[in-house]
Amino acid sequence: MTVDDIASKLKLSASGIRAQITAMERDGVVRRQGSRAGATRPSRIFELTPEVEQLLSQAYLPLLTQLVDVFAETLPERQVNALLQKVGEKLARELSPARPSGSLRARVGAASKVLNEQLGAVTRVEENGRYVIRGAGCPLSALTGKHPAVCRAMESLVKELVGAAVHECCERDERPRCCFEIKRSAAD
Repeated sequence: MTVDDIASKLKLSASGIRAQITAMERDGVVRRQGSRAGATRPSRIFELTPEVEQLLSQAYLPLLTQLVDVFAETLPERQVNALLQKVGEKLARELSPARPSGSLRARVGAASKVLNEQLGAVTRVEENGRYVIRGAGCPLSALTGKHPAVCRAMESLVKELVGAAVHECCERDERPRCCFEIKRSAAD
């Protein structure tokens, strides 16, 4: 759509839309796709970037839910857990290809950052004789109540990112929340 198209649909000024489009273009949300002849000069046509289109897709959740349902219905629980553990490990390597480095505290902070920036979680790190990555919610809450193995997939993701033993302690009640405990060793 052009700036004028958007302004007309939203009943806003073209200058207001132009300012927002400029910011969205800078942030990689939209890109110029071409131009269309206008009354005095060509109008630029903007479209969502492929990355943003993927993020806005509503197909992922239903597909993922059905996929995990089918696994749970057809495979023994042990196999489902092993399969989702492998998924978490592979996802960790994709999201953060570099092996964890630095102190355990730094690795735990980096893992929390990956969860937040790459997976849409809202987590923080707590310390009290151990490290805990605790979420304000759960980006996979549509699945975790029905399939706790999904939390174990995330546990293996965190384990891979921090390079230490991790225990999933997620809350799966009416408002699911992520929780991963990382034990300190004597050297940490």
